[in-house]
Amino acid sequence: MKTSLKKTGPRRSGLLRIPVLLAALALSVHGEDKPATPPVVAVKPNQVRGDEITDKQKLAVAKGLEWLARSQQPDGSYSKGASGAGITGLAGLAFMSAGNLPGRGKYGENVVKCVKFVLDSTQESGLISSDQMHGPMYGHGFATLFLGEVYGMTGDDKVREKLQMAVRLIERTQNKEGGWRYQPVPYDADISVTICEIMALRAARDAGLKVEKDVIDNAVKYVRRCKNADGGYSYVANQGSGSGFARSAAGVASLYYAGIFEGDDLKDGLNYLKQYVPGKGSSPEMEGHYYYGNYYAVQAMFLAGGDYWAEWYPAIRDQLIARQSPTGSWSGDVSDDYSTSLALIILQMPNRYLPVFNGKGPGS
Repeated sequence: MKTSLKKTGPRRSGLLRIPVLLAALALSVHGEDKPATPPVVAVKPNQVRGDEITDKQKLAVAKGLEWLARSQQPDGSYSKGASGAGITGLAGLAFMSAGNLPGRGKYGENVVKCVKFVLDSTQESGLISSDQMHGPMYGHGFATLFLGEVYGMTGDDKVREKLQMAVRLIERTQNKEGGWRYQPVPYDADISVTICEIMALRAARDAGLKVEKDVIDNAVKYVRRCKNADGGYSYVANQGSGSGFARSAAGVASLYYAGIFEGDDLKDGLNYLKQYVPGKGSSPEMEGHYYYGNYYAVQAMFLAGGDYWAEWYPAIRDQLIARQSPTGSWSGDVSDDYSTSLALIILQMPNRYLPVFNGKGPGS
């Protein structure tokens, strides 16, 4: 099956606001935490139904964003170290998921500071990291994704320059199997780092930058080699390791962002993930990576649409609301700013402010 990464020019966020405004209009004017109309299951990929955004969800997001803004360091960073630029990028995406852009919106200045820190963390090689000793390619992928979204919605030439450098580093560090791993060298690969780089390339390509087709085609081949007979995905290809929630969510999302929108690989992966519907199926916490796994799972279900999205989003929304601390943060994976950033991105998926999450599938 052919892959498709349609090249476009820099994007603007205005049109992306329409679905969330329509969703807001569907809410009860009496402040009740329920939709004003019965839910209608989305029948197309990327389609919100109008009942996802509730009063409790809006309150949780507001508290979370306030906490995240208070937690930002004076230099704009979050979580120092190798992953600092990556987590700063995720925090920036959390702010942008609420409609903020650099210098625009309630948290526009927080986005400006995130951008500055990420740009300042870009090395001459193109690697976005402050410490190469602790597997920087995770953080590099998240930070590049953030720059791709910023450039796509602003057209800032300074961002484009560093984004181009970061993309070229991703391309030249792809290993012979088609994947990536912790270090910026083309040696080995795993699916969790590979999805970070695929999403980064997707965002950059959608923003108008050239991404080599062979890089995407080879990445798809690698992801498919990670698929197991049960429909889930293993951590590395061709080694017989078992399927798991987080890595399977990453595998399905990888295919979507590489331009695959139909086929048994997706169907089998989505059906595998259904056993982990929050609060109903097996608990992904037994494996760890709760926020990381749900970050990719909610994207996969959003891009799948239909019953997948209709069942998954309300379940993870309500579970995250229940898990939020009184201060507005979430705790769990890696650090509170990391967990909070991912939780906010998950909760705000119906907003559709971030172009990369919309995909380019049929009906989008």
